[in-house]
Amino acid sequence: MRHTLSLLVIALLIPATVIQAKDRPVTDQERPRLKAVLEEAGCSGGKMEFDGDKGASHPDGKFEIDDATCQDGRKYDLTVDPNLKLLTKELD
Repeated sequence: MRHTLSLLVIALLIPATVIQAKDRPVTDQERPRLKAVLEEAGCSGGKMEFDGDKGASHPDGKFEIDDATCQDGRKYDLTVDPNLKLLTKELD
């Protein structure tokens, strides 16, 4: 029984680990290109990462920029596709 319970716990934790592993930091090559997209949107700063979750709307994943400060002084969350096209800019 103890062995079965241990295997069940491991089986439940593995998918959570895999899901978390899909997000990764932005590389040194990607960062300046994303900053250019931010500037074009009238924003700067924020936390950048690549979200590797593949869905119907983002089959190749997407970049996420959280808490970017924009020209109006407010914080926004932006999503950018892998080809560096701005997809969304939402008030945080």
